[in-house]
Amino acid sequence: MLRRQALALGSLLLGACTLGGWTLFQQKGLRQKGTSPLLLSARDDGNGQHYAVGYRLDGSQVFATQVGQRCHDIINHPDLPLALFVARRPGTQSYLIDLRDGRLLQTITSRPNRHFYGHAVIHKSGEWLYATENDTTDPGRGVLGVYQFVNERLVYSGEIPTHGVGPHQVSWMPDGETLVVANGGIRTEAESRVEMNLNAMQPSLVLMQRDGTLLSKETLSQSMNSIRHLAIASDGTIVAGQQFMGEAHESSELLAIKRPGQPFVAFPVADSQLQAMNHYTASVAVHSELRLAALTAPRGNRFFIWDLDSGEVRLDAPLPDCAGVGAVADGFVVTSGQGRCRFYDCRQTELLAQPLELPAGLWDNHLHLV
Repeated sequence: MLRRQALALGSLLLGACTLGGWTLFQQKGLRQKGTSPLLLSARDDGNGQHYAVGYRLDGSQVFATQVGQRCHDIINHPDLPLALFVARRPGTQSYLIDLRDGRLLQTITSRPNRHFYGHAVIHKSGEWLYATENDTTDPGRGVLGVYQFVNERLVYSGEIPTHGVGPHQVSWMPDGETLVVANGGIRTEAESRVEMNLNAMQPSLVLMQRDGTLLSKETLSQSMNSIRHLAIASDGTIVAGQQFMGEAHESSELLAIKRPGQPFVAFPVADSQLQAMNHYTASVAVHSELRLAALTAPRGNRFFIWDLDSGEVRLDAPLPDCAGVGAVADGFVVTSGQGRCRFYDCRQTELLAQPLELPAGLWDNHLHLV
């Protein structure tokens, strides 16, 4: 999606202001693990240069590291101060960053006839990483590239199938052993974002073991709904955001849910909200303690929060080019590609929005909070 080009950052991610320290953040309800969370995301500058960035939610910059290719999602190591900034499809470079100072520790290059799809996960042991990748010799055939941490560097170990086409996000079930894969169903060729099979898409939600054994594979009723992004609640509820690849005048359900022991079905979203999404969802997040699900729809400039159990709408708010969303102790943090980043306090019946002193504009579609 072509956006943000007209927005200049000016000082390029530098000079973010503080809000007066941690005391104010305790008042704002942004408590997390006893300190102000570290927000990780990918950003561009006004000249189109790519950065892996880390900010405290009080606005203070921890690092802004220039990288060669645009990144998408970010995952942190469970024990070490490391995070992988994963290349956006069809990127071929992902970046291992030291979270203390932003040092680029390693550039991971995809193997020949493979490219990254933007997402990865690290096993709870801290030893293994799984990244969604495309087999360009059989365009669209999804694989998880398997990498091992050896002396704090990633070494390629092998691959396992995702049992589908065009895998996008991969996540863990609460057991930390079962993988969930959103197979987007779209075939693309090497170095391309052009969809090759819109009349024969094969999206699917797959549960699989770490050795590649398929546990289940489910589809939605609309075959042109590309299953893209995932959020997993602590009870095993899976929430998935979609992109609809059909005609502009058509309507389709863009949020789906799989509750424990139940089939994968559409989440109850009002027609007016579906229309406001403009066929596209970006990030999805779940707040397990508050039982809430949040979704960004940047093409429609809307941010949504629902009650995870009842389906009740808790928030339907305008937010220009809303991008990444993540859960913090008392609600959600959301970034904006064209406006102010915000914190939504969700502890009360009336949700309260508070602007954050983070730089405005040019954020990628995902954020990760450590």
